[in-house]
Amino acid sequence: MSRVITSPQNPLIKNVILLSEKPRERKSQNLIVIEGIRETRLALNAGFVITDLLYCKDFIKEDDLAELTQSPEPSFEPVEVPAAIYNRMAYRNDHGGVIALAVPKRIEFGDLQLSAKPLILVLESVEKPGNLGALLRTADAANLDAVVICDPQTDIYNPNAIRSSIGCIFTMPVVTSTSEETINWLRLKKIKSFGTALTAIDFYHETDFTKPSAIIMGSEAFGLSDLWLEKSDLLVKIPMRGKIDSMNVSASAAVVVFEALRQRGFK
Repeated sequence: MSRVITSPQNPLIKNVILLSEKPRERKSQNLIVIEGIRETRLALNAGFVITDLLYCKDFIKEDDLAELTQSPEPSFEPVEVPAAIYNRMAYRNDHGGVIALAVPKRIEFGDLQLSAKPLILVLESVEKPGNLGALLRTADAANLDAVVICDPQTDIYNPNAIRSSIGCIFTMPVVTSTSEETINWLRLKKIKSFGTALTAIDFYHETDFTKPSAIIMGSEAFGLSDLWLEKSDLLVKIPMRGKIDSMNVSASAAVVVFEALRQRGFK
């Protein structure tokens, strides 16, 4: 049985809006905001603890709601809200029908379970939640061993990152770390690091990615830092045939990652 909230002044409603807008509040309360049926389902499947789940019956099917709330020992009581309140909380009006608050997971290097020949995507100083979401979709599509975010400039559980990843933040092991720690971990695990840079001599499609590999992508604004340019085992580049020698970081990552997969027989 769900309880019903009809007032926009209800503390839970106000807190959902606050958490959606304020990274400091998400950090302070150790909560993240998940919007959408698919995204919430993926979070539950990944073992994320949902503390609150709000829904609007105008936008969600009964079967979908039942699936989300069928846990034998749910950690939350579903809360029904009218369309006007739902749309006040939601980024995407009249869409999804469900908003959840959940406890974020912090994955460490020691938590990773790597394959025999791991393929990892390393992102340095990613700034834009939309780019992070797109990169996570590429990582999920390629079924990479892990994504490592070095020196992040945005909250990896930013609601925009969750939305743009269509929930892939919950399907991939995502580690946040410093660049120095990541370089040391890669060397410890004997994983070769391939930094992507316009100054590289070697082309990505002429590079062997069949052994344990980490593909390193720099920020949109500045590319790889001097540290990664110096410490990467090899620098590679994508041939540029146009007048502007720049590609979106998510597009560049997809090009290199799927070349690595091609070399591995898409296994």
